[in-house]
Amino acid sequence: MSGYLEGYGAGEEKRERKIKQLLIALGVLVVLAGGLYFLFRNFREERQAKRFFELLGAKQYKEAYALWGCTDEKPCRDYNWDRFMEDWGPRSTHADLSKMKVVQTKSCSGGYIQVVQWGGPKDETLLWVNRADLSLSFAPWGAPVCNPHFRPNAKQ
Repeated sequence: MSGYLEGYGAGEEKRERKIKQLLIALGVLVVLAGGLYFLFRNFREERQAKRFFELLGAKQYKEAYALWGCTDEKPCRDYNWDRFMEDWGPRSTHADLSKMKVVQTKSCSGGYIQVVQWGGPKDETLLWVNRADLSLSFAPWGAPVCNPHFRPNAKQ
């Protein structure tokens, strides 16, 4: 008779242990997925902004202008080629990319903002990368689109 009750409850202990291991693995997976999401959520937008500055550094201004969604065939109404060259061309204040420093980034639902300093806090540019089509522009209205409390020099 002693053999009859020896294995009683052993199956339940094994099942509880498997359920516990499964829940722990699921929790680790959720934490890992969340961390990866926050690490890479702006990857495409950051890469597009970096590409823009690489094109400027290589003096490929037409290609850089195309990242703004503007071409010779379809020029931008509010940001024509001459204005682009004033802002980003070889004679602009932004021509020396060695002075460029990204001081802040901000992720928004519609896009990504990169605050770039050109030598000092007085000379900042807020670059907007639209999440939908990866086109670039200047950040709208000092970027209250993201957060009404967003300030370029604020530490986040």
